[in-house]
Amino acid sequence: MKKIVLTLAALMCAATMMAQEKLLQWDQLMDRNLYPKREAVSFIFAPDGKTVTYYKGSELYGFDGKKEFKLSDKQQDWRKPANNDPKLEERVDIKEGNLYVDGKLVERGDGYNIVLGESVHRNEFGINGGLFWSPKASRLAFYRMDQSMVVDYPLVNTKAREAEVRNIKYPMAGMKSHEVTVGVWDVAAEKLVYLNTRKDTTVHEREMYLTNIAWSPDEKYVFVAKINREQNHMWLEQYDAATGDFVKVLFEETDPRYVEPCEPMIFTPKGDQFLWYSMRDGYKHLYLYNLDGSLVKQVTKGEYEVEGFIQFDKKGENIFIYANKNNLDGRDAYRVNLKNGTMECLTNYNSAEGTHTVVINDEGTRMVDYFSAVDNPGEVNYVININKPANHRDYNIYRAENPLKDYAMPGIELGTIKAADGKTDLYYRLITPPNMEKGKKYPTLVYVYGGPHSQLVTDSWLGGGNLYFMFLAQQGYVVFTVDNRGTDNRGFEFESCTHRHLGEIEMADQMEGVKFLKSLPYVDQDRMGVEGWSFGGFMTITMKLAHPEVFKVGCAGGPVIDWKWYEIMYGERYMDTPQENPEGYEANSLLNKAQNLEGRLLVIQGAEDNTVVPQHSTEFIEHCINNFKQVDYFVYPHHEHNVLGRERLHLYKKMFDYYETHLK
Repeated sequence: MKKIVLTLAALMCAATMMAQEKLLQWDQLMDRNLYPKREAVSFIFAPDGKTVTYYKGSELYGFDGKKEFKLSDKQQDWRKPANNDPKLEERVDIKEGNLYVDGKLVERGDGYNIVLGESVHRNEFGINGGLFWSPKASRLAFYRMDQSMVVDYPLVNTKAREAEVRNIKYPMAGMKSHEVTVGVWDVAAEKLVYLNTRKDTTVHEREMYLTNIAWSPDEKYVFVAKINREQNHMWLEQYDAATGDFVKVLFEETDPRYVEPCEPMIFTPKGDQFLWYSMRDGYKHLYLYNLDGSLVKQVTKGEYEVEGFIQFDKKGENIFIYANKNNLDGRDAYRVNLKNGTMECLTNYNSAEGTHTVVINDEGTRMVDYFSAVDNPGEVNYVININKPANHRDYNIYRAENPLKDYAMPGIELGTIKAADGKTDLYYRLITPPNMEKGKKYPTLVYVYGGPHSQLVTDSWLGGGNLYFMFLAQQGYVVFTVDNRGTDNRGFEFESCTHRHLGEIEMADQMEGVKFLKSLPYVDQDRMGVEGWSFGGFMTITMKLAHPEVFKVGCAGGPVIDWKWYEIMYGERYMDTPQENPEGYEANSLLNKAQNLEGRLLVIQGAEDNTVVPQHSTEFIEHCINNFKQVDYFVYPHHEHNVLGRERLHLYKKMFDYYETHLK
């Protein structure tokens, strides 16, 4: 079993240990001064490819591998982009739902039924915006979303003198979805065309997902990854930007469970080939294609995930990527040769394990590496000769001071246990109270998320934990988290094995974590609780109702209760529709299990939650009432899915007080 243990001795010298009995207070849990301070930020290499520039406070500095110096006024021009055109985002304006470019009306909308230039498909498939400029900014592609056919969902604003209804468009699983098209505006010709993305006028075609918009380097073509509503078939399609006409399908991908492209194609510097992310071999890797859609080669291979593309080198012979090849709970930067596939880790110098973020010069010879690890609050190193690992040299720009050096530090352990299948490794984080007394047993909290696109346990500062967990440990709680099957960065089978039955495999793996906890002499098996938010709220109530003999207390925020009330894009990917999978929806509906509630359960809900709408929790409360089960319910009246701002401190205090009353 892999195990990394963080102790007081590993972090601080003996001379400071006397000062470590200081404890965090709940009203400090959002204090930025207690998170690692980044003394230098916004790294950009100068045109010479040797000097890296960065901000320290409001001042600009440079470092050339020998010395740090303050930039002169002339040297500050190094950071200015070569293209001095106005920022592209300033050329676009959306007023009263209408789209304007350079002050000219391009298309009419209303911002509600017809939405222009904004993110669509509820931000799934990696979509985080709705405007796509061509490389030379001569054309603008944009999303047009027609959601007039989607039922209005009412949320209530109680701030008004008389409470007001605030309707949102919320397409629920199995119901009518919105319809999206892509427009292209020619700036010089002042001409608008729409891509002909539909083969016919059927609902099936109109509800296709249009994702991962990309421009060809010559600006002649727009590429769209089109996905059917069932989300098991993807077509990478090419369109004429001048006419909107369909040109061809470059290639297709299918999977019986689902396909989920989240990144657009990445063109090589010559523009004659492109890279594409795919999980077709079971892991997220990069593939090299010709522009006609013919596959050249699979670039990366192995039982690991490519977690991000950084850049090409100047000649276009190598790519730089992030991957978890050698550290499944961390992240390293690699150089990969496109011709022979040779892969070299760039961030393993001086045994610098952890989670890395790098900035590399155009030549691919030097980099700045920011990283943290479970026992390292963060540091930045300048590394030269990264193209010649045997001759590389590194220089430290700064090391962050441990912001918790004056506080009693909990123990933090990262390790692995086996999943419920008996063979798959699961990564866990175990936080224990400082200065534990021999023979004493401590109340234990399982913090869970467990859903897709998540990884809570990481080889980063505090193991990916936060001050709330540190505070709980200082107050005498053991806090445990395990990334079950169904979470991210471990391959397609690991992620998708939960398909059509959300909550079942996840819970089985979480209970293996509980089994591990029960083997520890300091865990009080009679005082165990579970906490989570969103998908984690769903998991919290799932586990509490299925194992009332294990979990004395549960705290669930914004919980999914019945997947039929969740939105189409996410819900149907992982559960199919209620019509296609009635057994799965029925089996995992928590409404059907309210009668199993024992012990204490606190459900927390944002009254204006537009992600997991309040209908989930209120109907669960109704089922508890109908079954004469007592449940605690707390509402944040003007918050959406997350409780943010100062009110988050209130949330921390609310949950802590609940544990103090019912668990400790």
